[in-house]
Amino acid sequence: MRILLATDAWEPQVNGVVRTLTRVVQELREMGHTVEVIHPGQFKTFPLPTYAEIKVAIGVYEPVQERFKAFEPEAIHIATEGPIGLAARRICVEWKLPFTTSYHTRFPEYVSARLPLPLAAGYAYMKWFHKPSGRLMVATPTMRDELTRHGFRNISSWSRGVDTEAFRPRREGEPDVFEDLPRPIFLYVGRVAVEKNIEAFLTLDLPGTKVVVGPGPQLEELKVKHPKAVFTGSKSGADLAAHYACADVFVFPSLTDTFGLVILEAMASGTPVAAYPAPGPIDLIPGSGAGALAPSATEGLREACLEALKLDRRQVRAFAETFSWRACAEDFVRNLQPYPEPQKTRFWRRLRRLARVRRRRPEAA
Repeated sequence: MRILLATDAWEPQVNGVVRTLTRVVQELREMGHTVEVIHPGQFKTFPLPTYAEIKVAIGVYEPVQERFKAFEPEAIHIATEGPIGLAARRICVEWKLPFTTSYHTRFPEYVSARLPLPLAAGYAYMKWFHKPSGRLMVATPTMRDELTRHGFRNISSWSRGVDTEAFRPRREGEPDVFEDLPRPIFLYVGRVAVEKNIEAFLTLDLPGTKVVVGPGPQLEELKVKHPKAVFTGSKSGADLAAHYACADVFVFPSLTDTFGLVILEAMASGTPVAAYPAPGPIDLIPGSGAGALAPSATEGLREACLEALKLDRRQVRAFAETFSWRACAEDFVRNLQPYPEPQKTRFWRRLRRLARVRRRRPEAA
């Protein structure tokens, strides 16, 4: 198929959404599909207020429209609810094109953590955005149930994957990146931002050392408030994989994620996970032998960290091996709603004809 993906989250951003989308696009192309990605790097952008690392595209509607016409997609997926997603949604609604969407971030909770806006306002926007979608893809059963309670419709499951070759247990003889730090090592990887609830981790009374890997707007503030913690900044590639593999426990304190791809990356490295019972952890951890959950979203994370220390790292790795990016991409394709072949051909032929007529009119005048 010719698949068009519209997203406001793309490289060089570093987060779970970008890793999911870039890897799925790679898998789709290997499966024989032709994929066109519309992303912020193709437009003028400005830094997102309160989070300068994220660039927001401007002046996108007409260029996105031209990209639709030039590519003539057979299936359209809108991954995010920002300016590019809004432009793609408007085009699909105006042209009566079927499309799908996905829910990667608990956007209302994310906004409420940063701005004095009620959750109800965030959910009203999200319901409006996703209502025309043929299918709304979500990563976990918990997220599906939560959105159903909020009145969302047409929800479908879309699994996630992990690269078990890039993220793997540390081998004998390989260097320990934490060799100079007191053990055990409790590790967090991700954006250093208020919505990630990192302070819930940093304030825990734990033995050993707390390590935070990642960039973000709260980094300097947390360095000052928690001088005993180690902040490494951004890591990538083999260096990031080594941090996962050399840690004793991976701590995931977020309550706003819909999945938490870093959880699978830690597990693939053989590192057990401690987390709150939020969407993502509550779907992955119970019964897996790969982590421990706190009893509630406000307490018990320290006990979960200490419980995770006791787990068999071989079992943690074995659980992660049950997830693959190919299965994730196949899920994605099954959820798409391609334009029916005869209608698709007639539609793009009619659109090309209209475009030619519009071009001729100024010449005639």
